[in-house]
Amino acid sequence: MKVGVIGAGAMGAGIAQVFAAAEGFTVVLADIKQEFAEKGKNNIVTSLNKLVDKDKIAADRAKAIASNIAPGLPEDVSDCDLIIEAIVENIDVKRQLFNNLKNICRPDAIFASNTSSLSITELSAGVDRQVIGLHFFNPAPVMALVEIVVGLGTTDEMVTKMQEIVQQVGKVAVISKDAPGFIVNRVLIPMVNEAIGIYADGTASAEDIDTAMKLGANHPMGPLALGDLIGLDVCLAIMEVLYSETGDSKYRPHILLRKMVRGGALGRKSKKGFYSYA
Repeated sequence: MKVGVIGAGAMGAGIAQVFAAAEGFTVVLADIKQEFAEKGKNNIVTSLNKLVDKDKIAADRAKAIASNIAPGLPEDVSDCDLIIEAIVENIDVKRQLFNNLKNICRPDAIFASNTSSLSITELSAGVDRQVIGLHFFNPAPVMALVEIVVGLGTTDEMVTKMQEIVQQVGKVAVISKDAPGFIVNRVLIPMVNEAIGIYADGTASAEDIDTAMKLGANHPMGPLALGDLIGLDVCLAIMEVLYSETGDSKYRPHILLRKMVRGGALGRKSKKGFYSYA
């Protein structure tokens, strides 16, 4: 199967690596500029080389995975069997992409979105086929879970096919109906938001909040460090979706989260969040 991944950032590159490492798949990693796609592949190569240095995979295996990924532009996915978008979390931008893809891709090509919270049903509106959700988690090569998100009109046959593909690439699938935040982020991101509130109230330091959740709740990572890893801008976007879709005040983003995003303190990606990564 030939897979097109559009968006060569951290998530897109990670998804491309997952498919390139699985038997029977070839990958086109595409972005709006060739240089962005090339950078995405270079980041994959760097990641694979680190695994080689740690003796976690053989050098020839790393080379084989990298050679299975061709960087390119969105039009280069025209002959792909499955196209997964992993671009900015903006429904208008994503819908425009799918509307462009329907004009260049085969009628039987499967369209999928890696959206972490947006409506799959709304993403499908105006497209000539049902878009299905394939939500990988960061870092995609490491995290075992994929949420298969089912919108209105998604067939049982499509769900079964996606379950098979997820299994073929070595991941575990759970199925969620189309709802704000799906499963994981509906639970996880409000927890991060609540931890931000505890910090903003001066109840405890960031370090103590994270230590409390790691040792008291057996979480592998504290919620504030996790927010930094996810990206505080992504956390804010998901909270905005939860709040606007449900109207429930429990999903209202904390003002400190808004301030940090406005100030460019996005976490690891900006080298500064609740912790410094300089």
